[in-house]
Amino acid sequence: MAADALYDRIGQSYTATRHPDPRIAAAILNALGDARSVLNVGAGAGAYEPAGRSVVAVEPSARMIRQRASGMSPAVQASAEALPFTTKAFDAALAVLTLHHWSEWRSGLSEMRRVANRLVVFTFEPAEVAGFWLTETYFPEIVALERGRCPSVAEIARELGPCRVEPVAVPHDCADGFLAAYWRRPDAYLDPGVRAGISALAQLDRDVISRGVARLASDLDSGAWEHRFGHLRSLDALDAGYRILVADRG
Repeated sequence: MAADALYDRIGQSYTATRHPDPRIAAAILNALGDARSVLNVGAGAGAYEPAGRSVVAVEPSARMIRQRASGMSPAVQASAEALPFTTKAFDAALAVLTLHHWSEWRSGLSEMRRVANRLVVFTFEPAEVAGFWLTETYFPEIVALERGRCPSVAEIARELGPCRVEPVAVPHDCADGFLAAYWRRPDAYLDPGVRAGISALAQLDRDVISRGVARLASDLDSGAWEHRFGHLRSLDALDAGYRILVADRG
């Protein structure tokens, strides 16, 4: 399914739980360096767009564009694979948790490379998804979904060429409700509003969701979750496979 159609369907209440986390925002800002003009590709509702810089957003879903707050940078309805900008129009191009929604991620990266001198990609390692307690134990269907649509960090790095790869730990109180955000707050995944803001969960069949939620609720009530995963509560942050890749044009 194309990203515009997907988020027109599942993105109705996206901004309710997807707020920029300041620690992740700081990592992205550091990766952008001194770039003054930034193109945010697959921008969604505009999380992590840096203040005090010239920013243009590109987003294929009209529903997501409508959720951008008033006063935000201008948004153009277009796809990553066909950016409507001239060569080297921006200092940097940013892509935040979006490559797995692109129909041709290599083409999208090629377009980003064409229009910007620096590329900053915040993504996740699909192989790590399999080891996350939520997907491993309660929603294994997500593993197949992400492996089928998300390139590995190594694949992205090969496509970018020389680049640096930086791990981004997920804080225990992460404000941005993506898939692994609630790793220390398992009860949150029982909330339909939280699940609606996580694309991998929002795309699963209702029966799959019902089974997984029922098992998680039962394990929380019985103490089985605590027995298996309670050691995570001693951690302040978790490396769940999220990475920032930074590449500069030669």
